[in-house]
Order: sequence, then C-alpha cells, then structure tokens
Amino acid sequence: MSRIGKQPIPIPSGVKFNLDAGAVTVNGPKGNLGMRVSPLVDVKVDDGTVFVTARDQSRQARAAQGLNRQLLSNLVVGVSAGFQRVLEINGVGYRAESKGKALHLALGYSHPVVFDLPEGVQAKVDKQTVITLESADRQALGEAAAAIRKLRPPEPYKGKGIKYAEERIRRKAGKAVGAAS
Repeated sequence: MSRIGKQPIPIPSGVKFNLDAGAVTVNGPKGNLGMRVSPLVDVKVDDGTVFVTARDQSRQARAAQGLNRQLLSNLVVGVSAGFQRVLEINGVGYRAESKGKALHLALGYSHPVVFDLPEGVQAKVDKQTVITLESADRQALGEAAAAIRKLRPPEPYKGKGIKYAEERIRRKAGKAVGAAS
C-alpha cells in the first residue's frame, strides 16, 4: 500500500470540502479549487478528516491512492494557507517590476520582457531582484515559476540569470588566462 495514501488529510476550520460523484471542490479563505478523483480510489469524509483508499490492490490503484491523496492535500493547504515560490535575479542591470497582472523584466536582452501572470497567481517584487509568487493552486504556481526561470536560466560561469531562492548553482571555472604552451 501507499504510505502517503494511508495518511488522513485534516480539514482546517474555515475550509469546506464537498464531494460529488467523483468531483471534489474545496472552498476556503484563499479561494476555491476543484479536481476530479480517479475512479480507482474511494474518498470518504469523517469528522473533519478526509481518507483516501484504493478500491483494489492493483498497482495502478495503489499509485492512484497516493497521487489523489497528495493532490487533495494540496487543495486543502492551498485554500487555507496558500503556497509561495521565491525567485532571485542575479546579473548587472537585471531587474523586475510588477505592474498589475504582468511582470516587466529587464534580463539583458535588447528589449524588456513582459510576462503575463496566469489566473490566480500574484507576484510581489522586493528590491527589484527578488520575485515572490503566491497562489492557492500549487500546480499553476510551479508552472509560472518555471516559465519565469526559463526566460533567463542561471548560467554556471558568472551565475547570471533567474534562479529559485533555494537553488544552488554549481559554478565552473573560466578558461585559464596566461597559460603559455
């Protein structure tokens, strides 16, 4: 059995969990999210706790149990506390600015890059080099962060580019200067 799938999901106060014929909707202070549950698993709500069980012991059902349990947990945490991802910009002249639902980035190109944020994702820019993305939807947040990072990935020689705050860039040595052969 799935170890993660066995764990119950506690529902915090202020969060409403609705189960309707294979579809789950979760409402909370940070927003409303929903998903379709796999037909290989059963979802039960009992005394403010959600349980996900596999319908049989096949490999697919056990895998679906762990996956659906984690996706449901992400919905509950997202509408109650939300998720955030921090990106750092390194490089001379590289900066970001938040204007409404768009990020305006100067990344060393001949033109400024405008990144439109997806629905449900908010951005804050601190010191022009730290971007904090926040959302209730963990998947949309991760996709937006990856798309912003992809605009100028960090390079290993000088470390310039956009990286995740917890990411470590392995630096490479440049070519040897002055070595006579």
